[in-house]
Amino acid sequence: MDLILKYFTNLTDDQISKFKQLEALYQDWNLKINVVSRKDIDELYLRHVLHSLGIAKVVKFKDGSKILDVGTGGGFPGIPLAILFPNCSFHLVDSIAKKLKVVDEVVEGLGLTNVKTTHSRVEEIDDTYDFIVSRAVAVMPTFVHWVKGKIAKQQNHELKNGILYLKGGDLAEELQDYKTVTIYNLSDFYTEDFYETKKLVHLPLKYRG
Repeated sequence: MDLILKYFTNLTDDQISKFKQLEALYQDWNLKINVVSRKDIDELYLRHVLHSLGIAKVVKFKDGSKILDVGTGGGFPGIPLAILFPNCSFHLVDSIAKKLKVVDEVVEGLGLTNVKTTHSRVEEIDDTYDFIVSRAVAVMPTFVHWVKGKIAKQQNHELKNGILYLKGGDLAEELQDYKTVTIYNLSDFYTEDFYETKKLVHLPLKYRG
């Protein structure tokens, strides 16, 4: 938990309380339904929570923003972002029901009212969002195909509406066809060795009405 406070110094008491509760909630539910590896559960704040919040180092979601989390798994990056941005709406989608069971229980345990979940493939979601976030669920061309038509027309941020994608490794080949892409190195924001190769990819997408 100290890791979160190290990089996010303006949290409210309620946000601090919710971030503190995450570890116990995930450890409890992970014993019943394994959604996070044992090693990762022991380093939950480093490998999952702080990683998810890397998005907040690049964009501060404005109140009223709508964010879609695709392939949320155990609730990352959606749940940490929902704690950090309580006045934004987060829609967490996954095709694996047992993972969403854990997400629902964590959301309920935290008392988060700005999160909804859907057990579905993202292609079947019929709505538009300011940003679509995810943690490396597919190569970018596949992901872009999945989320086509789901970006809102209204631009409310300096950062253009589109995809915010947490990935690691060499992305050159995967992103070569995208001329408007920006890659942020998470090592610019965090000093821990874990983030040396971790990146956040921003790909603006146009509204398709």
